[in-house]
Amino acid sequence: MTGGNACRGLAGYTGRYRWHAFCWLTAAHALHLSTLKEDLPMTPQNPSARFFPTFLALVALMLSLCVAPAWAAEKSAKRGIAYDIALPADLSALSAGVSWWYNWSPRPHDRLASYDYASMYGVDFIPMVWNGNVDDGQLKQYLLAHSAIRYLLVINEPNLLDQANMTPEAAAGFWPRLEQIAAQTGVKLVGPAMNWGTMPGYGDPVVWLDAFYTAYRSMNQNRDPRIDYLAFHWYDYGLPGMLDRLSKYGKPFWVTEFANWHAPDDGAQIDSVDKQKRQMAEMVATLEQRQDVFRYAWFTGRMNPDPHFSSLLDAEGKLTEMGQYYLSLPHSE
Repeated sequence: MTGGNACRGLAGYTGRYRWHAFCWLTAAHALHLSTLKEDLPMTPQNPSARFFPTFLALVALMLSLCVAPAWAAEKSAKRGIAYDIALPADLSALSAGVSWWYNWSPRPHDRLASYDYASMYGVDFIPMVWNGNVDDGQLKQYLLAHSAIRYLLVINEPNLLDQANMTPEAAAGFWPRLEQIAAQTGVKLVGPAMNWGTMPGYGDPVVWLDAFYTAYRSMNQNRDPRIDYLAFHWYDYGLPGMLDRLSKYGKPFWVTEFANWHAPDDGAQIDSVDKQKRQMAEMVATLEQRQDVFRYAWFTGRMNPDPHFSSLLDAEGKLTEMGQYYLSLPHSE
């Protein structure tokens, strides 16, 4: 395998696997070079005189190259956070167990814009088109200038009046613009990001999505919309059942906001760290084990007040008890 082919071959790996593959390819290349180098002749008294120096040099090279950065430690590629990270220290603290984040915006916070966060921390930023108010040209320019971006989150909670607030018909009319952006930049479309909503007649996300599909087909010669992944938000018990309902659309999921904010005073309310930790563990286990869940993001970094104990961050660069727990939970990879 040539150097160029080796680099292309590594493109399919992620995280620690890419790093390990690089180390072994480099070591193999070093061994190949060592066989080409003329060394002192072997003697009958010391047949290993040539082999052992080469072997020891190779071992030293491998050790020096393969001391992986801290973020290369094992972590879930699925696990993320929904939060506008503005401080490098916060990103560093989360990076031990988080692989991606988003902030409901097409770009990361200005304080992080100059950072190569993917190589420094092993954490990817995923941009979002929050509603239909977007400059298509600027967005395409940004995506083309950041070719490592592979996904675009689109339309945040369209059936909530205080969020994207888009009827199924309005979203269907807007969707071809998103399809064009995806075709021209190579990103995959993740959305709409559904929740139980406040829009009259469309509180149920399935009702909204059914109407969206119907409207889109009527506008586009009975063609289905391009949806690479369906996004969903959840803040109660019963996450597996809701994902099962949404599976009718045949799309893999990004659960781009989740926590348990069950509030009724019925004995099941989330009113302590321990209760939230139990719910976090159950939901993360579901999301890790389900093959139809591609990624998930806990909500959120910091909240004040935080009545349901869902904040992952405390002071700058410090994790809360919930944050430490989220990063420590097992994963399926």
